[in-house]
Amino acid sequence: MSKKGTGLHTGRELSIKMIPNSQIKGIVFLRSDLGEEAYIPADISNKGETRRSTSLQKGDYSIGTVEHVLAALYANGVNDVIIDIDGPEIPIFDGSASPFVAMIQEAGIEEWEEEAPSYVVQNEFKFHDEDSGAEYIVIPSDQFELTVLVDFPNTSIAFQYAQLEGLENFNNEIAGSRTFAMAEDLLQLASEDLIKGGDLSNALILGTENIAKDKLDIIASKLGKTAISINENGLIDGQEWTSKNEPARHKLLDLIGDLALLGVTIKGKIIAKKPGHAGNTAFTAFLRKKYLEYRKNKGVPKYDVNKAPILDAEGVKAMLPHRYPFLLVDKIIELTDNLVVGVKNITFNEEFFQGHFPGNPIFPGVLQMEALAQTGGILALHIVDEPALWDTYFLKMDKVKFKNKVMPGDTLILKMELLSPIRRGIVQMQGTAYVGNKVVSEGELVAQIIKRDQ
Repeated sequence: MSKKGTGLHTGRELSIKMIPNSQIKGIVFLRSDLGEEAYIPADISNKGETRRSTSLQKGDYSIGTVEHVLAALYANGVNDVIIDIDGPEIPIFDGSASPFVAMIQEAGIEEWEEEAPSYVVQNEFKFHDEDSGAEYIVIPSDQFELTVLVDFPNTSIAFQYAQLEGLENFNNEIAGSRTFAMAEDLLQLASEDLIKGGDLSNALILGTENIAKDKLDIIASKLGKTAISINENGLIDGQEWTSKNEPARHKLLDLIGDLALLGVTIKGKIIAKKPGHAGNTAFTAFLRKKYLEYRKNKGVPKYDVNKAPILDAEGVKAMLPHRYPFLLVDKIIELTDNLVVGVKNITFNEEFFQGHFPGNPIFPGVLQMEALAQTGGILALHIVDEPALWDTYFLKMDKVKFKNKVMPGDTLILKMELLSPIRRGIVQMQGTAYVGNKVVSEGELVAQIIKRDQ
């Protein structure tokens, strides 16, 4: 569906349309006035200007004031959509996210089978944006939570905060909070050729205490009025807050819109002090690094040395034909139909260290792959009767990478995961070897299990 409105900064009449699309992943803006190829993905890497709003820039294409529509999409779980806009800016409508929520609800949401990527916060950390002064604290939580703290000295709102516990509460609690501006800032913004489409229907105007009458007169002329004054609630005559903490709620709305540029759902609690678009987008870029680190370490097996293994060394030997020094798995600590995790303790007295880089002993990469292969053999053989009567022959290794050294004293964690169901004895697995949280090697391995007497 489509909807027309005015751009806050350009003053142009603009038409916005939401187009479901499973072919283009993520939220993507299309500047249809510039052609069918003028796409700008909603990604923090495409961040543009962040003064008074958030814009995106990719090559010669840009789109402004994206935060409200992004907040509505993110909060309502819309991950894949094209936002078709026939101009350089998203319409401001009433200054809130409610018009975009209405568009989403009217169009309906189609669920894909593919699960959206997520970032689960596992440790507390902080971020401070020195340029804006904004501060962010991130804490593990079972759900998405936000708390925003704002402070506007010499105004009627002074200090206030807003909270959101779960995105399911966004539409009722946050979406309707409107954008606002300080009266003193309007003249500066107008002089910079901004807010051409701003008026009392799409923004709340907040005055400071003892604002000069001559400034109010100039603002009145800009708004097409003969005179204005600041009422008891701190706003221009005729304007009212929808809630006592509407400014904090709108700051929370903006933060959600800027966090949407991360491109993943977040399970964690974020406390933001004095957030703004510049700080929010810097914080989102910082979160991107945290997310990539999380994704890299997400599959790291947890090795509890005090927990009894699934198979000890004798149990491994009962399933595999290999014996020391060629047996490269000491124990199995996890085993399911799709996953196996083994452990290899690297000791200096193993024969190959005498000749492999003397003075700089390194566990050979090919033996890391062999250790993974033997661990994968346990996964392949545990589904057959009398596994000792079967052998595992590896047919192919692909996309093998060696990323870090393995030294004597290291504990090598060997993880093998099925990439597809086992058919006709063919087993396709993803292997990853770790030392601590570091990936030391990885690759795709294909094997076939064959009964020994055949």
